[in-house]
Amino acid sequence: MATSSIYILGGAQSDFARNWARDGLSLFDGFAETLKAGLENTKLDAAEIEVGHVGNFVGELFAGQAQLGGFFGEVDPALRYLPAARHEAACASGSMALLAAMADLRAGNYQLAAVVGIEQMRNVPGHEAAANLAPAAWNGREWTDTEYLWPCAFAELIDTYRARHGLDKAHLAAISEKNFANASVNPNAQSRRWQFADNSFAEDDTANPTVSGAIRRHDCGQITDGAAVVFLATEERAQEYARARGLRLEDIPRVKGWGHINAPMLFSNKLKLQNPQGVLFPHVQQLFAQTLARAGMQSVRDVDGLEVHDCFNITEYMILDHCGLVPPGQIHRLIEEETFARNGALPVNASGGLIGLGHPVGATGVRMALDGFRQVIGTAGENQIANAKNLMTFNLGGSTTTCASLIIGR
Repeated sequence: MATSSIYILGGAQSDFARNWARDGLSLFDGFAETLKAGLENTKLDAAEIEVGHVGNFVGELFAGQAQLGGFFGEVDPALRYLPAARHEAACASGSMALLAAMADLRAGNYQLAAVVGIEQMRNVPGHEAAANLAPAAWNGREWTDTEYLWPCAFAELIDTYRARHGLDKAHLAAISEKNFANASVNPNAQSRRWQFADNSFAEDDTANPTVSGAIRRHDCGQITDGAAVVFLATEERAQEYARARGLRLEDIPRVKGWGHINAPMLFSNKLKLQNPQGVLFPHVQQLFAQTLARAGMQSVRDVDGLEVHDCFNITEYMILDHCGLVPPGQIHRLIEEETFARNGALPVNASGGLIGLGHPVGATGVRMALDGFRQVIGTAGENQIANAKNLMTFNLGGSTTTCASLIIGR
């Protein structure tokens, strides 16, 4: 029986500071460890899982491995014949796996789904990693004259903002400082033990060297190895789960709203769609609107925090500039007021985000959903947002080509 509400029973995340290859682990090992940890955390038996979905971008290039749905059957004999599928949308791959699982449950095909997001990325040299990530753009048609495509791409976004609205890089540096500070208290963050000096976020060629154009080292999200899993359930199955554990259904977070939108592949074609008097990317603004509407909310002010895609600090800046809090080009005012700090009026990336926590590409959308779950049940530890009842995610792939969002709450 199809139901309109999808519930999150819990999950697990790997330690994003680990280098799997250095520890003698494979892509499968990361998958298996994280799935088993999620089953333990939720006290679910593997035999209860009815369908599996995997978010992964480039398993073939980094690990020489595709067909990741088959991993479920290698983790536990009860999953040997589990129907499963893999989903790819660059950095939004994890969110696509989540949306596919939600559709499966809403259609009444199954009642309980395991969604795994995973990527192994630290087992190759930097130049090879950069080449492996290039296909998230239209490879061979844009940013072809650089070895490091994505820093070049988002440096162009900085240049576009400067031309359109003006931009002070101090506001971007403040985003990085905030996210690294949040990550410093996250036990799963890649950068939790990193040390920074006063000039680490300055225009300093030694402490913060240039990568491409206006992009410097600490403007960048940190790719890493990592996996995350969440378990999604229909309302009927969540009710059974709650009853067996002495909980109320209201104690279990649910997906209150969701959004999914794609834009043309080429960055130049996206810019042609901008509103000359308004936002740079109308489709990003539209995603906020559709997600909030599905949740029955009027404004992003109706959520208590956000986990947004900060593959670079300019990406977080752009997303917040499109969320409707202030007129286009004015988001720097709220950055100056520390609105987005963990104790601010609207905390953003309390986990540390991609910059601080780390960005195993296929895992990020699932990790964001897991952080949303933890926030609204109050188990986010030192990263907890006070009195969080609703958390919104915003995950994107490519140069905002695929965008997806969830609102998770109780």
